[in-house]
Amino acid sequence: MPILVIDHGSSDRTREIARERGAEVIDRPFEGFVAARRFALTQVRTQWTLMIDADEALDDVLRDSIAGARDDVNGYFVLRTTFYRGRALRMWRDEPLLRLFRTKDVRIESFPSAGGSAQLHERCTCEPPLGTLAGSLLHYSYPTHAAYSAKYDFYTSIEARGLQPSRARAAQELAGAIPRFFWYLFARGALADGISGARIAWHSALYPAMVRMKALHPSTGSGQAPKW
Repeated sequence: MPILVIDHGSSDRTREIARERGAEVIDRPFEGFVAARRFALTQVRTQWTLMIDADEALDDVLRDSIAGARDDVNGYFVLRTTFYRGRALRMWRDEPLLRLFRTKDVRIESFPSAGGSAQLHERCTCEPPLGTLAGSLLHYSYPTHAAYSAKYDFYTSIEARGLQPSRARAAQELAGAIPRFFWYLFARGALADGISGARIAWHSALYPAMVRMKALHPSTGSGQAPKW
């Protein structure tokens, strides 16, 4: 299976290791998440594409499911579980993402959590029929709380730049943080993960309000990409 790596200035030997393993590596300045994925698709020469990030891995069941997938659909959802400080959190389990698809049929669009025009939280979409693969896509994005905080600051700052300032919307989102927090705790199971679950539930609940507040004060937050 051909492997293509799009590298945006990494400093951890990603390029060297990928080339040693036989991958084609393209060095490209980072111009945004949506632009990066769209560019990658222009370089794919196979009928099917499996798209994953550098901090994601396939478990054995998903690997076998991909190898045995039928070709009578246009794409497959995989179920992603995100880890925080080495632990899989319940509120981040089994997130369905379209990641295996016919290359020519997919569309990549941005879905900023707080609305607006920011080009992030990108999703792949294509027309039915679609399937879902067994197994898990393992997302090791937050090895430490500092890593989580850095990405949280980065993403909320990007989203804020894509919004029109509105004190009314900021107040509305801030008021909604409390019911969202309890929904994450109980409906999404965050409470069962103890302090870590509660911490992530609170930050997740506050996310839209944080974006809106940063839109009111554009200088808030670094907006600098963390070290991936």
